[in-house]
Amino acid sequence: MECQLPKKMLSWESNMTIKFFATYRDITKCKELTIPAPPDVWALLKRLGESYGEQMRKKLFTKDGGEIGEDAIVLLNGRNVTHIDGKDTLLQESDIVSIFPMVAGG
Repeated sequence: MECQLPKKMLSWESNMTIKFFATYRDITKCKELTIPAPPDVWALLKRLGESYGEQMRKKLFTKDGGEIGEDAIVLLNGRNVTHIDGKDTLLQESDIVSIFPMVAGG
């Protein structure tokens, strides 16, 4: 699946990979995207919200927009960012960020 880099994401300098799963893949129409690395997870999520619109923002953030939403799972190199520094987790070149929705089953 060919992904287009949102123009708003071109201002960062070194590249990282974002992997989208389930609902996030539907919203972005993209499985994986290589982009310039933002300084931290919060900057990345804010930019994704700006680039992919209201539907993405509703999935990524709490209603007040101040925190990562309860239904969003954000992994940095396989570790949940809630177990690192949350939204302030620093990003660097060659990082892989995976974004999943919370799932439930029975």
